[in-house]
Amino acid sequence: MVKKDVFTIDGEVVQIIGRELLDWYNRNRRDLPWRKDQDPYKIWVSEIMLQQTRVDTVIPYFQRFIEQFPTLDDLAKAPEEQVIKAWEGLGYYSRVKNLHAAVKEVSAHYGSRVPDDLETISKLKGIGPYTAGAVLSIAYNKKAAAVDGNVMRVFSRLFALTDDIALASTRKKMEHIALQLIPEDAPGDFNQALMELGALICTPSSPQCLFCPLQSVCNAYAEGIEEELPRKKKAKPPKRMDMVMLWLAQDQRALVEKRPDEGLLAGMWGLPTIHLAEAKDPFGEARRFCDKNGLDVTNVTIAGKFEHIFSHQHWKVTVLRGDVKRANDIASPALTWMSAQQIKDKPFSNVYRKALQLFI
Repeated sequence: MVKKDVFTIDGEVVQIIGRELLDWYNRNRRDLPWRKDQDPYKIWVSEIMLQQTRVDTVIPYFQRFIEQFPTLDDLAKAPEEQVIKAWEGLGYYSRVKNLHAAVKEVSAHYGSRVPDDLETISKLKGIGPYTAGAVLSIAYNKKAAAVDGNVMRVFSRLFALTDDIALASTRKKMEHIALQLIPEDAPGDFNQALMELGALICTPSSPQCLFCPLQSVCNAYAEGIEEELPRKKKAKPPKRMDMVMLWLAQDQRALVEKRPDEGLLAGMWGLPTIHLAEAKDPFGEARRFCDKNGLDVTNVTIAGKFEHIFSHQHWKVTVLRGDVKRANDIASPALTWMSAQQIKDKPFSNVYRKALQLFI
């Protein structure tokens, strides 16, 4: 069926996969808002949102985002803070910052038209091989591979591949396989059908093989190893970080912090946050922070505790509250005072929204 050395797929198998998969997709495709038309801008936005995020979660965010920024030029002209606020809650904020930067470039240098060739679109910030292939095939009907996690899982099982899907070399193999399979007359539908099959049938656990349109040509099913594939080296668990967040209030306002332009949650608003080194006292660290910034604070108590997991960090957060009696000149330019309404209007990531729920 597939030779492991060159990954050449038998022509008859290519025909069966194309025919059966597209027939299944035409009968079972989900009615998703970004499938209403072939607008390259909307498809681009949807693909960025769908990275590491479930379809059901993305739908309302996509609809609100497009309502605010219906065209590429609308997004290009919008202030960054407004764009990030529209993204608030989706996480992985570098995605929307890269999208915003790339859209500005398209507006300024490409006549507001999303590039339709692989070389040009791949130069845009935040666009990798998968996103480029998805936009080119779905919006422009170009034959381009769009290999995401769903597709790699389908191919691993379909051809009984034991390669580690976390490796770049495996992705290259998968792209080579995809280009052999993608029909010239329906590249967009075929790529979406592969993704749909992975999302609905060839799922990570308990794949629905009895309902799979490709069961007759699936090597893993024939060998009874579909539950063992794909192979992926386990990632390191997120690093534990003990953190303290401070709610420091004075005259119906609270102190908030603009995070650094680099690193986790770069450029986002948050509460003053302190990383506790081993055996450090949260109250002592809070006092040092207040002293450094000229804040006379009383009634410091624990308001709550919670946990939040990022891709590489596991925050164990203690939230302290305190009343600011007097505030001298604050040392850090990243700190400012905001009312409850101002805080609601600014973009805060989910980890800070969890803390803010304790107070507003």
